Amino acid sequence: MSQQFCHLLDRVRACTICQDHLPHAPRPVIQAHPEAKLLIIGQAPGTKVHETGIPWNDTSGQRLRQWLDLPPELFYDPKHIAIVPMGLCYPGKGKSGDLPPRPECAPHWHPRVIPQLPNVGMTLLIGQYAQQYYLSNKPKTLTETVKQWQTWAPQYLPLPHPSPRNTLWLKKNPWFEAQVVPYIRDHVHQHLGIAAKTAQ
Repeated sequence: MSQQFCHLLDRVRACTICQDHLPHAPRPVIQAHPEAKLLIIGQAPGTKVHETGIPWNDTSGQRLRQWLDLPPELFYDPKHIAIVPMGLCYPGKGKSGDLPPRPECAPHWHPRVIPQLPNVGMTLLIGQYAQQYYLSNKPKTLTETVKQWQTWAPQYLPLPHPSPRNTLWLKKNPWFEAQVVPYIRDHVHQHLGIAAKTAQ
């Protein structure tokens, strides 16, 4: 990793641009390396991720790793997987779950970080905020957006959030795990040059 990229990550992790709006001191969570081949853009860290500083270190992350069929040692290898959420810090709790990612974050950091990841062949857009930001002419609902995943594949893949809150959505939409997940898994394994493994 170049000194320039290391300096960029240091700047990201020291960011305080929205500290006046956060419930805790800023703790930007990011995983990136110029060699990464898969980019994951989610919403924002939850409380457990904020406490540990480890992205997707919760039940949502367990389901995401199962979808990708990747063990933790590969998922957390920045030379394989880059993780750059829409909001890098925990935004706080709302009436029905966590608040949306802070709007200052992605416009400020994504144009600085993502162009430095030239080997990314697929970007997973997890949840409505990432999809609204990156997909043009998308349908109004998340379900319709995910149904039309082939419109943007393989560059972008819109996914529902793997949160336990979406278990009912997954039961109502079995086509997602039957059709979309295998496509993503095969693409990721092919481009990472690995054989299928059982995720934990």
